[in-house]
Amino acid sequence: MEHEEESTEFYDGLLVPGFVNSHCHIELSHLKGRFCKGSGMAGFIRQINSLRESSPKEERIHALSQQMDQLYESGVSAMADISNCEESFIAKANSKMYTRTFLEVFGTEPDSASSIVEGVVELNAKATIAGIDAAPTPHSCYTMSPKLLEEVSAHALSAGWLSYHNQESWEEEELLISGQGPLAEEYRSRSLSTPPITGKPSLFYFLERLKNAGQVGDQRILLVHNTSATRESVKEAINLVKNLYWAICPLSNLFIHKSLPPLAMMMEEGAVITLGTDSLSSNDLLSMAAEIKCLHDYYPSIPLEQIIEWATINGARFLGKESNLGSIEPGKKPGIVLISDIDWKKMQLTTKSKTVRLV
Repeated sequence: MEHEEESTEFYDGLLVPGFVNSHCHIELSHLKGRFCKGSGMAGFIRQINSLRESSPKEERIHALSQQMDQLYESGVSAMADISNCEESFIAKANSKMYTRTFLEVFGTEPDSASSIVEGVVELNAKATIAGIDAAPTPHSCYTMSPKLLEEVSAHALSAGWLSYHNQESWEEEELLISGQGPLAEEYRSRSLSTPPITGKPSLFYFLERLKNAGQVGDQRILLVHNTSATRESVKEAINLVKNLYWAICPLSNLFIHKSLPPLAMMMEEGAVITLGTDSLSSNDLLSMAAEIKCLHDYYPSIPLEQIIEWATINGARFLGKESNLGSIEPGKKPGIVLISDIDWKKMQLTTKSKTVRLV
């Protein structure tokens, strides 16, 4: 009688659920290698304004499609992505990776708020036709008039999801606290309006606009970057928002500002942290493994197990996909990812570590 033998595969590495990239600008993929590092926020804004449409549309779409494929193959099962136009919609609709698209708007002048809102509503209709999950979202305190910030936040609250660039730089904080600094000078040189001087960290200003925008209840709200977050502002936000998440993008923060978020304080205050890559305008590559390795380098005391939670289940919860993604459990289909070349003694990734999707 013949005996059946099971075929067992052995992998040298760590098996984890598929990643959730909680902050990306995939439509900026054509800008890889074209930005100067360490420019600060004012310098970054000048570069993005100059280079954003410097490549033909066909090249931009090809670049973002390639990066989406690469993200999926390297283990990203879901992504929260920022879009300012419809160029990524077809690629997202055809991708094996789940995406939620945040249709981000800008506008510093109050008189333009109504037309800008009309435009993003039209863009949202195109996303619906394409068959992807999307909704308007505000960008930041310094790129929007108070009126536009409140109106777009109202749309986001109505949809149930909001993503917001928060306390990304000391320049942003200085603008709100004193009305001074490089951002203030940049805006004045272009005759653009700036937000009101509050004397407080910029997150307080956003939370006030958010309350004016509508009822803050069970909506999932993501604050992105947080490099200049203060304990008092973190406390205030956690007290106001029930489903609050804090996305960090360490390599992007180092690329632009040469700074990183105060993770020890944020963890002490109970912040629910997620991990993202940001874009190739502010990063050399879109790699969750590289982001994890960066965290090891600068925050060696944070256990790998906790960072993996930031990169998986926490992001899935923000997207409302925790019933299917983010952890390896019966009935779920998160994808399975192999992380190779682990330093088992330190329980950390190494410079040789790579991620590959197995399932």
